[in-house]
Parts: sequence; C-alpha cells; structure tokens
Amino acid sequence: MEEPVHGIKSWDISDRPREKLLEKGRNVLSDAELLSILIGTGTKKHTAVDLAKLVLADSGYQLTNLGRKQIADLKRIPGIGEAKALTIIAALELGRRRKDSVIEKKPKITCSKDAYDILYPLMDDHNHEEFWVLYLNRANHVISTKNISKGGIAGTVADSRIIFKNALEHLASAIILSHNHPSGNLKPSDSDIHLTKKLKEAGTFLEIPVLDHLIIGESGYLSFADEGLI
Repeated sequence: MEEPVHGIKSWDISDRPREKLLEKGRNVLSDAELLSILIGTGTKKHTAVDLAKLVLADSGYQLTNLGRKQIADLKRIPGIGEAKALTIIAALELGRRRKDSVIEKKPKITCSKDAYDILYPLMDDHNHEEFWVLYLNRANHVISTKNISKGGIAGTVADSRIIFKNALEHLASAIILSHNHPSGNLKPSDSDIHLTKKLKEAGTFLEIPVLDHLIIGESGYLSFADEGLI
C-alpha cells in the first residue's frame, strides 16, 4: 500500500521509526513507533504510525490488553488487514515466550575444576587437538565458550587476534585457555608454555587477564594456574 501524501517518507530521517531505531537504538522509540515497524506500511489516509496509534488506542494503550487480542479483533481496526494482524500477533507471542522463558544461569568459575567440568565434554574422545576459550565477566561467570581452532594429532593453532577479538566483542573481563592432548600426556610442551606466556602478555596489555590454561586429557587435566606456570 502507498503511504499518504504527507506520510513517513516526508518526515525528517531522524524521526522515521526505522531510521530512528538504527541511529538511536530501540529504547528511544515509543510503543507506537515500534508497532509501526511491525505494521510496515500505512494507507492513503494514515501513516504506519497512525495505524499503530489506532491499534494501541483500541487496547487502551496497554500492551497487556493488546496481547490478548485475536486476529479478528485487530482486523476490525481500519487499515489493519490479515497480514498486519498476523505480524502483530506473532511479535506479541514472541514477547510473551521470552518473558516466560527461564534464563539459563551462567556457570561461575571458582577453581580449575569448574573450568574442566565445562570444557571436558567439548573435547572428550577427540583424536585431534582443539583449542577452546572460556570468556568470563567480572564475577567470573562464563558468558561465552568458543572453539578457536581444530588441528591434527600433534597440535593446533591458537590465533591471539581471534581470541581477543572475541573477548572484546563479548565485553569479557577475563579468559581461560584450554586445549586437549589426544595422547593423554598432560605435560605442557615448550610451545604450550610459550603460547601461554604470549597470550598472558597480550591479555595484560588489553586488561583482559588470562586466568588459566588447562590441558585436558582422557584421564584428567593440568592447570597452569594450579601448577604455578602462569
């Protein structure tokens, strides 16, 4: 459908709902502006924002009431056809499900065993080396777990740029390194020690400390922190 003669496209760019969301973020938009993005287009008489205001007015300007509406209820509002009604109903249902969903508690790392319990299932039974990183917040809760690389039987590559790029993107306050030894030998190699030192120095520079480096084998693990190697 076409926008009215003095429709949204004639508004200043910073006032258009889509552009406003892109430039200023979702929190600054009113309920009507957010709803207008779902509605998409207006009619010859009303802009999408005008239609959104009609929908809100029909619900007493209460989103809870709007969430109880059926498709037939919304279609009775001038300018709201089946497609617009379905979009609104679907968006409100997603919001309801999000509210009702249980937020998964992020595990907290208090010792090397906590990190091992998270990492071991990720590398169990591999006949090749993999390098993983735990990204932690200030309270040492795990906010992300990333597989950095996969290698051969004798080793794998851990790119510091990828490791700390992920840390910055997740706003991590600290990281824990880990890789497995398919042979089961938990003794760190010279390259393991050198890599840990290099990553620790990079973390210090970026103020994202490397708290530990775990070598994981079939029968257990070695913690650089517990062994005084970091």
